[in-house]
Amino acid sequence: MINKFDLIIVGGGMVGATLACALADTQLQVAVIEASLPQAFSMDQAHALRVSALNISSENILKNVGAWPGIISRRSCVYRRLKTWELDSQRAATLFDSVEQGVDHLGHIVENNVIQQALLEKMSLAKNIQLFVQKTRSIDVQPGATLVELDSGQQLIGKLIVGADGGNSLVRSAAGIGIHSWDYAQSALVINVTMNAPQQDITWQQFTPTGPLAFLPLSGRSASLVWYNTPAAIKRLLTLSDTEFLEQLQSSFPEALAQVECVISKAAFPLKRQHAQQYVKEGVALIGDAAHMIHPLAGQGVNIGLLDAAQLAQCLLAASGEKVSSADEYAHSTRADISSLAVLDEYERIRRRHNLLVMQLMDSFYKVFSNNNGPLKILRNIGLGVAGHLTPVKKRVMALAMGIEGPLPDLAKRESLG
Repeated sequence: MINKFDLIIVGGGMVGATLACALADTQLQVAVIEASLPQAFSMDQAHALRVSALNISSENILKNVGAWPGIISRRSCVYRRLKTWELDSQRAATLFDSVEQGVDHLGHIVENNVIQQALLEKMSLAKNIQLFVQKTRSIDVQPGATLVELDSGQQLIGKLIVGADGGNSLVRSAAGIGIHSWDYAQSALVINVTMNAPQQDITWQQFTPTGPLAFLPLSGRSASLVWYNTPAAIKRLLTLSDTEFLEQLQSSFPEALAQVECVISKAAFPLKRQHAQQYVKEGVALIGDAAHMIHPLAGQGVNIGLLDAAQLAQCLLAASGEKVSSADEYAHSTRADISSLAVLDEYERIRRRHNLLVMQLMDSFYKVFSNNNGPLKILRNIGLGVAGHLTPVKKRVMALAMGIEGPLPDLAKRESLG
């Protein structure tokens, strides 16, 4: 027996689960395929290595799909200030403060597994969503009738298949969508630590010639550190004993870092820039890392992925005649085919342009700051110093980073759609 759905979402991580929750309790029949679920959360467990800096637009999306209470009730850390400066140039530092924006905070640092668990919890309450906790064996893409076979041999067929299955997307490959990709000359070493200081409300980043050093506060006295460097340097750091590594950490990170009492865990990740040549085909849509991967130095990867999910949901709901805003192109009484390019092209038009802008901005930061060129270093310091005093410029930059400016889907615009 083949199970039929309006859409099949391959990937039940943060982005895929957000799309599913945005479509909850509608007429659309949704299947979500996720290979494995995160372990049950406990306040006693150590913080996970993978964390995200959720901006205001992401918070709004998660509130509107009903997942925010599940996040806050578990574990998160609010941040109200963001500081950037270059090595040995504290005088040229730029500080972004929520007070300047007239808001209570800039965002929250949350463990990825906490976000996913809250979304899966909310998703489980929807009668129109069915979760399959299995690996995907094969995908036969056919416009309007894509067949997915699971490892158990179970078969699903959907009008629309959505790839939310990461950088090595099986959906993207099955649809024959190519990518533009290259590796950055950097790796990221993520380190969970316990500090001798209480929870902080600031996240900061110091630029060095080999890559940034970043601090992200977590709940209690925990924190997440990110050490960007060449793959060879990161590999060498991972060979050090615990004592040697802690000494190297304290001597390499700036004085802004409070005393690290203990390294809880650490892992290295290669950095890649990747962009799908197209986000949609008839019967196929890509969201999140399946569509784009960017340098994580400003933490925008998950934020633009959640915007993908919210925008695609808006286009699909408008086409199906549900939750239609007055701005939607498909705001009419006649239902449109959600697998058609007439519906999906609108999603790609909006999101591809915005994502490309963010990707290019991250690449610019990477190229300008990850070197030791003398004249360029002087210009960088001047630029940071000037930016630190130009309040209108700071407000504009911060508004973009917070996701409160630009072409935003309805779910991202305000805390409650009513």
